Amino acid sequence: MSFDATVLTMFPEAYPGPLGVSLIGTAWREHGLWTLETVDIRQFSKDKRGFLDDTPAGGGPGQVMRADVIAAALDSVDRRGRPLLYMSARGRPLTQARVSEWAKGPGLIVLAGRFEGVDQRVIDARGFEEISVGDAVLAGGEAASLVAIEACVRLVPGVLGQAESLSEESFEDGLLEHPQYTRPREFEGLEIPPVLLSGHHADIGKWRRSQREAATRERRPDLWAAHLANQQAKGE
Repeated sequence: MSFDATVLTMFPEAYPGPLGVSLIGTAWREHGLWTLETVDIRQFSKDKRGFLDDTPAGGGPGQVMRADVIAAALDSVDRRGRPLLYMSARGRPLTQARVSEWAKGPGLIVLAGRFEGVDQRVIDARGFEEISVGDAVLAGGEAASLVAIEACVRLVPGVLGQAESLSEESFEDGLLEHPQYTRPREFEGLEIPPVLLSGHHADIGKWRRSQREAATRERRPDLWAAHLANQQAKGE
């Protein structure tokens, strides 16, 4: 079973973007491990000029995407039990835990909004989950949708060459990833940490763990607090 991604968007030309390159692109085009479909929302406008937005109820700046047009676009798609995501700055944060959950399923249907947003009624009526990729506002949902889909697709079995490389990535166990090094041994006066060249796998593992813990404490105190709480719950 492949992972099938469908994006509802005003700009199908924005795809596949980075989804079409490297191992992820090869897994799509050559191996069929996942698929990508775009649906042009503008094709479902009943307005002869193709308008799919209107002024905000209650007044205010900008335009809002109409519920009936979004619903028509979504209803043209075979859902096949796939979750519905609406990329929104006010949504719940995208997390590795959710990504891992979605990657095990049949795929995603993602709505990439524009303007001031989407009429709340279609979000509620169709059961979209609002997802944010960060505390910043984008011009539209296309870039955010690419992030969500790529995060899922790279976890699909067979897409990446070395599945074991996923186990120590950031967020997989609540910690950020350790720093990486490769040749040359010396670069602009900076050398690879000696422990990584020692050949002692136990020492390397301890060093990497300490680096992951230090990075998490410094950069993501929220994750570090959750990690400590999880350890306490396990009695570690």
